[in-house]
Amino acid sequence: MEIFCGIDWAERHHDVAVVDQAGTLLVRRRITDDLAGFTALSAMLAEHGGEQFTAVDVAIETDRGLLVAALRAAGHRVFAINPKAVDRYRDRHSVSGAKSDPGDALVLAHLLRTDRDQHRPMPDDSELGQAVSVLARAHQDLIWARRQDANRLRSLLREFFPAALTAFTDLTTKTALTVLATAPTPTAAALLTRANLVDLLHAAGRGTRPAEAAHLTETFTAEELRQPAAVETAMGEAVRAIVRTLTATNESIRQLEHALAASFEQHPDAEIIDSLPGLGLVLGARVLGEFGDDPTRFTHAASRRNYAGTAPITRASGRHRAVLARYIRNKRLADACYLWAFAALTRSTGARSYYDRRRSAGDRHNAALRRPTPSRQQTPRPTPPLPDHPRALQRSPRLARTGHRLTTNSRGVSSGDVVDHTANNVVGTLPTFESAKRTRLRSGSAVGPQRAGRSFPHLTTD
Repeated sequence: MEIFCGIDWAERHHDVAVVDQAGTLLVRRRITDDLAGFTALSAMLAEHGGEQFTAVDVAIETDRGLLVAALRAAGHRVFAINPKAVDRYRDRHSVSGAKSDPGDALVLAHLLRTDRDQHRPMPDDSELGQAVSVLARAHQDLIWARRQDANRLRSLLREFFPAALTAFTDLTTKTALTVLATAPTPTAAALLTRANLVDLLHAAGRGTRPAEAAHLTETFTAEELRQPAAVETAMGEAVRAIVRTLTATNESIRQLEHALAASFEQHPDAEIIDSLPGLGLVLGARVLGEFGDDPTRFTHAASRRNYAGTAPITRASGRHRAVLARYIRNKRLADACYLWAFAALTRSTGARSYYDRRRSAGDRHNAALRRPTPSRQQTPRPTPPLPDHPRALQRSPRLARTGHRLTTNSRGVSSGDVVDHTANNVVGTLPTFESAKRTRLRSGSAVGPQRAGRSFPHLTTD
C-alpha cells in the first residue's frame, strides 16, 4: 500500500502525519529531534507501508538538517516544499485561518497525495557535491558578513573620522585594518609619523612605500571637524572591535578558500566547469554547489535558467501582459551567475560582442548580462519612422519620453519587446523588462500605419 508522510519540523520536535491513497489518516504523532525520534518515525513508516520495505514519499518544509539526511540515507524520497506553497495549499482545506503544527503535517501529507507530480524530490547529489555546496555557501556567507561589518565600520568612521574614508577606499584590506587597529581615532592617526606608516604598510604586506606613507600622513594631519575627546575615544574603541572582527573574518575566508579548493578540485566535473569563460575556483564551486551534480535534476536548459533567475516571467491576463524579472529564485546562484556573466566579458570575445549588441539595443547593464545568447545572428529590418501626428504618442508617455522607436521586425524578439501575437510583429520596445514594472497591450487607435483595415495594438505604461 502506498502511503504519504508529512512532517512539520521544529527545533526540538517534529509533528508527523501519514495518510494512504484514499486520504485516510493512518497515524499522527509527535517525535523528538534525535535518534529515538527517527527510530519511532521509521517504525511508523514500516508498520503502515507493508511487510516489505518500500520507499515512502515524505514532504517537509526544509532541505537541510539531520532528519532530512537520515530519511534520504534510509532510501525515502524527500520533497522539500516551499512554505509559501504549503500556506496556499492550507487554504484549500480551510478558509478560517486556523493553523497548528499537527494540521500542517497533515496538509503536507495531502499535498503529496494529490499534487505530487507538481513537485520534485530532492536531487540525488553525490557526497562530494554536497560537501562543495556546504563550503561554497559558508564562504559566501562570510563574504556577505564581511560586507555588513565593513558597512558598519564605514558608517562609524563617517561620524568622527572621515579622513580614514579618504585614505582607504576598501576598509576590508589588510592595509586599512592594520592602520586602523593602530590608530582608530583621528587624534592617534595624526600622531603617526611617516616612519610609523612605512612600518605599518610593510607589516600589511605592502613593502616599503614612502610615497604612500607620505600621502597618508598628509591625509591624517589635515584639519577636520572633531568629536569631543571622550566621545572620540569611545568611538575609537568601537572601531577597534569591528576591525578585530574583520581581521578574523578575512582569515576565516582564506582558510575556507583552501578547503573549498581542495574539495572542488577533487570533483569529476571541476575540469569542465573551470574551462567555462568567467568561472574560476570560487565561482565555479558556487555554481557546482547550487546546481548540484545530479544529472537528472534539470531536464533542459530553461529549467536551469529558471532556477538561477536569469529567465523572466510573463504575467498575462486578458489585455494585460507584463514581462518582469524573476525574483523567486535561488539567490545564491543568481549572484554567482551575475558575477560569472560579468567576468566572462573579459574572457570571451563572443560574450563581449553580444553584451555590446544588447547595450546598443537599449538594454541596461543587468539585463544585457541576464539575457540568453540567441541561437543565430538576427539581421533586423529597417526601423520605420515615427508618425508625424502630434497625438500619436499621447497614450504612450514612456515611448515619447525615452525616444524609443516602433519596429515591425518579427525576428529577434527578446523579453523586453512587446509583441502583437496576432500579427507576429514587434510593436514596441521597452528599455528592459526590470525597468518596466507593468506594461499593457491594448487594442485601440493606431500608433503606426494601418494594415488590412486593422489598427495595431499599442503600448501604454502605468
